[in-house]
Amino acid sequence: MKYNIIGYLIGEGFKNVFKNKKSSISCIVIMCATMLIFGIFFVLGQNIEHIIENVKAEQGMEVFILGDTSQEDIEKLREQIQQIEGVNTIRYKSKEDALNQVKEQFKDKQHLLDGMYIFDPSYVVTLTDLTLNAKVQEEILQLEHVKKITSSDTTISTLVTVANGIKIVTITVLILLILISIFIISNTIKLTVHARRKEISIMKYVGATNSFIRWPFLVEGIIIGLISGALSILLIGVLYNSIANYLMGLEIMDKIHVTLLGFNEMFNQIVIVYLILGVGVGVIGSMFSMKKYLEV
Repeated sequence: MKYNIIGYLIGEGFKNVFKNKKSSISCIVIMCATMLIFGIFFVLGQNIEHIIENVKAEQGMEVFILGDTSQEDIEKLREQIQQIEGVNTIRYKSKEDALNQVKEQFKDKQHLLDGMYIFDPSYVVTLTDLTLNAKVQEEILQLEHVKKITSSDTTISTLVTVANGIKIVTITVLILLILISIFIISNTIKLTVHARRKEISIMKYVGATNSFIRWPFLVEGIIIGLISGALSILLIGVLYNSIANYLMGLEIMDKIHVTLLGFNEMFNQIVIVYLILGVGVGVIGSMFSMKKYLEV
């Protein structure tokens, strides 16, 4: 018996969607538009974070070692640095490596550096979290045989600020679009409810519970939300792949060594977000639209 009731309620929800085609289509179109806007912000935010993470991975500090330090002490220093919380990778740069790096910068004037061995060996250290930059520097400076540390503190601070700003903007946009979607779907379903207000009154008079009356409209909201979500994923996927392929074909992208995420890498996240957004907005919108007509 319970299965028959559940089947009836779900069936009524589907009937509502197809019975009110104009309002359902308009609701789906508007929800797709809002979801598409969110999708654009989402993939843009994901790619900016991806680029920032790549840049972050290359940022860190160079720990210069006193010139008269023995190889044994240099290896010991490496172990000590590696044990510090927040240290990701350590790469040793010898005096010769440092000299060759400078020679590359001088290009055709490398002969000016011949015979120069004024460079100290060093460790190039990257971090797991750039916010730990100051703390890690402070701990390394306390170690023996460390001469000095150079670090792009301004660049690191800017990267952290940008990353945090992107997260705030994405969350703000999500909240605004959720509120807009709830308003749209609740008003759309409210038109359907208003058209069936006499039917709802009769159902209440014969003893139908609020839950029994409410469920078909909840199902209607969920269906509209899911259809909108599915269409939005398809649209954002086609749009993103077209733009991403065009951008990756530009010569400047190779020069600045920037890569974009593939849509398949973000697909699972987008599906989960759109599923929650579609179902959640559909349910909440339906509940708001029904409240007036279910009051005793």
